[in-house]
Amino acid sequence: MKEEKSMALLSAKDRKQIQVRLAEMEQPVRLVHFTQELNCDSCEPTQRLLEEVAALSDKLTLEVYNFVLEREEAARFGIDKVPATVVANEKDHGIRLYGLPAGYEFAVLLEDILDVSRGRTGLAVETRERLQTLARPVHLQVFVTPTCPYCPAAARLAHQLALESDLVTADMIEATEYTDLVMRYGVQGVPKTIVNETHAIEGALPEPYFVEQILQAANVAEAASARN
Repeated sequence: MKEEKSMALLSAKDRKQIQVRLAEMEQPVRLVHFTQELNCDSCEPTQRLLEEVAALSDKLTLEVYNFVLEREEAARFGIDKVPATVVANEKDHGIRLYGLPAGYEFAVLLEDILDVSRGRTGLAVETRERLQTLARPVHLQVFVTPTCPYCPAAARLAHQLALESDLVTADMIEATEYTDLVMRYGVQGVPKTIVNETHAIEGALPEPYFVEQILQAANVAEAASARN
């Protein structure tokens, strides 16, 4: 007897609404997904969700890699944990989502897809100009939870910065799935953004203040490197 097919994660109403949004895509987008079968409770539902989303647009493709068996691909994208999803086109812009993008986090995935498809963001001109002053790579890790209404703003802003600057990579990390990282970085509330392992930004700040904090942290790291 065949096993019954798993129920869809997205309702018919959700699929219709998402399809309307994805119709706004201008250029093709790739979802590069890394997963594994064992010791990863959220891997299976994350892949299923991405499959359902990818089926809603001819401009959206899903590539799935086994994190354990296809280490070269994981290394090429700098993936060190699963489930992991890269939102890219012909270029990897440094946009990463770690964990199941459920609840409020799903909106981040959807908006990332649209931004990458357009090749541009809605960031202020001043923000883009400030990003050009970066001289060293910046790695942003934004800790979020599915029930946090303020988290998407912080994660979206980090991903937009990554799309606008080749020196920025940005990870949205589902805090409840990576308790080791939560302990390492002392995450007691979300959103919390870690900049280059050394600087923490608490809460969802307005764009100018968020960018200024990131640039200050990058400049501090650069000064410390110069002294050494």
